[in-house]
Amino acid sequence: MPRMIYDYTKSVLEKVSFDVELFMKELKKAVKKLLPYEVEHLRNWLIYFTNKNPQLKPCLCYVMEDE
Repeated sequence: MPRMIYDYTKSVLEKVSFDVELFMKELKKAVKKLLPYEVEHLRNWLIYFTNKNPQLKPCLCYVMEDE
């Protein structure tokens, strides 16, 4: 079940990536709901995803501050 939530989260983030504010809002919700190891996977995915979408790079600071 948790894997399904992680995959759903990625799907939602991809769909809202056209709007930085909406992306940040969804990212904050995701970090609250995911397990710590899933947040780590999401962080790795975000690094990859933001390389393709540089306008979203400021959102990385939200998941990096958990370290």
